Amino acid sequence: MSEIHLQPLKHLRGMLSKKELSAPELAQHFLARMKTHAHLGAFLATDEAATLFQAAAAQKRIDAGDTAPLLGLPIAHKDIFVTVDWPTTAGSKMLSGYRSPFDSTIVSNLAGEGAVCLGKLNCDEFAMGSSNENSAYGKALNPWDTSRIPGGSSGGSAVAVAAGLAAAATGTDTGGSIRQPAAFCGITGIKPTYGRASRYGMVAFASSLDQAGPMARSAEDCALLLSAMCGPDLDRDSTSLDVPKEDFSIGLNGKLDGLRVGIPKEFFGEGLSADVRAAIDAALKELEKLGAKLVPIQLPRTELSIPVYYIIAPAEASSNLSRFDGVKFGHRAGKYTDLLDMYKKTRMEGFGDEVKRRIMIGTYVLSHGYYDAYYLQAQKIRRMIADDFQNAFKECDVIAGPVAPTVAWKIGEKSDDPVANYLADIFTLPASLAGLPGMSLPVGFGAGNMPVGMQLIGNYFKEAQLLNVAHQYQQATDFHARRPEGF
Repeated sequence: MSEIHLQPLKHLRGMLSKKELSAPELAQHFLARMKTHAHLGAFLATDEAATLFQAAAAQKRIDAGDTAPLLGLPIAHKDIFVTVDWPTTAGSKMLSGYRSPFDSTIVSNLAGEGAVCLGKLNCDEFAMGSSNENSAYGKALNPWDTSRIPGGSSGGSAVAVAAGLAAAATGTDTGGSIRQPAAFCGITGIKPTYGRASRYGMVAFASSLDQAGPMARSAEDCALLLSAMCGPDLDRDSTSLDVPKEDFSIGLNGKLDGLRVGIPKEFFGEGLSADVRAAIDAALKELEKLGAKLVPIQLPRTELSIPVYYIIAPAEASSNLSRFDGVKFGHRAGKYTDLLDMYKKTRMEGFGDEVKRRIMIGTYVLSHGYYDAYYLQAQKIRRMIADDFQNAFKECDVIAGPVAPTVAWKIGEKSDDPVANYLADIFTLPASLAGLPGMSLPVGFGAGNMPVGMQLIGNYFKEAQLLNVAHQYQQATDFHARRPEGF
């Protein structure tokens, strides 16, 4: 039992089927590890009784012969998905103690497959951040080096998986918030095509960008979770696509012979650190050994993705977060003179600095006289960025490159310079703006022996292809199986 948390999901499920251990025993193992490593700050809410109740229900299904692939497996949810059995804060004081009367579609989909919830995971406030330093409830710490950030906004999810506190986790990706923390913590994560996974019950940041996805140790594990997470939810989510559910595990054995891997020159220029470049170059050579062909491509508007994203995302955030006014739910200021004063004081007390910054930016670019000059222009360039990808996919099947320009930085290193944080998203933002699927997989180590992640980007609805490329690479290497010392 001591090493059970290191096992792949499929192996854990096999042990449950063979009665080598029970679902409650498996859940208890992870609950004990969560307590032992509570200093990492991965979890914001736990309820042992609720977890064990779900585990017991899963065990009954197992005993009855149910063969669902996720049945009895302990996972955890980013605290951006609303849940009935656990509070949902979105990492903000604004929602301190909030209890949802319903589960998000992602949570209910996984619960329907029998996955057992261990609790809610730390994240940057309202998913706004690249370091998990913006959480109102404390920082999550990178288990590879606790003096460094785990990435964000899904930092708690990445920490929980990397440290073996959960078999897998859910995350959300608005501009790289699954891929970047996965890269910084040495795990695998995938953001599907926008609209593949329902946004119902996911606390909104930027509605045209937010997308849910899994974070796990391997591509094979991610495929199992993604299969359960995705599917149409047309009645409850207006952005949901009418695309049938898909078993992403089926195509994991495809050879890479003849696969054209596009290498955008814009991802390998000034700003990319030498240690990250070396790890990515070695990974690309491994793909060549597996039969892939590297093809030079161009994504000429890559550098424009930062200003475009930081106009569009704050604009949508300023609209979405206007609902947090102290009237219907969430925090309300204790003392105020009138309704306007209540609004002001509630938001001043409830929102953190980064959220306030983005609300102000968003309100500005949507204001009279600036909408055409900023927001409308950003939307036009967003379309051009999407067109750049479609031109590139005429020459290649998948695109590969770094996830981030550097490895995880020290806690506090960029706290006083928000723009430096924004610049770290340069390689993940383009795929988000285009609504394309993208993933991160561990491919080596850089400065300070910190993990380096390689990003794979596919055309729309090509998640299965991305997962297969990652799986074939992981069959030939062991970076995804390596663990931080002591975990």
